[in-house]
Amino acid sequence: MTKTQVLVIGLEPNLVDFSTMPDMNAEKVRAGLEADQAKLAALGYEAELCLTDLGDTAADAVARKLAEKPFNCVVIGAGIRTIPAYFLLFEQLLNVVHRAAPGARICFNTKPSDTAEAVQRWA
Repeated sequence: MTKTQVLVIGLEPNLVDFSTMPDMNAEKVRAGLEADQAKLAALGYEAELCLTDLGDTAADAVARKLAEKPFNCVVIGAGIRTIPAYFLLFEQLLNVVHRAAPGARICFNTKPSDTAEAVQRWA
C-alpha cells in the first residue's frame, strides 16, 4: 500500500521575527513541526518538510521540492499565511503549488502542532 505523500511548507524558524509572538520561538516551532511529522508517520502518511527563506528563493525551493515526486497533499503553514508581512509570499507559494501540483489537496494548519489534523481533513 502506497502512503499518502504530504509536503509541509513553512518558514525556516530561525529566520522568523517572533517579537510580536511572545509565546513562540524558533525552537518551539521546529519541535511542533517535527512532532507533527512523526504523528503523520504514525497515522500512515509520508510527510516531508520544506522550510523556506522569507521570499528570495522560497518559490524556487517549493517548486524544486514539488518536482521531486507527486504529493497528494500540501500544507502551507500558518506562519506564511497569518503574518501580514508574508502575505505576498503566501500568494506566490499558493500559485507555485497550484501550477506544480494541480491534483494535490491543499490544507492549512493554525499552528505548528496541528498539521496532522489539517492533513486528515483533506488527505
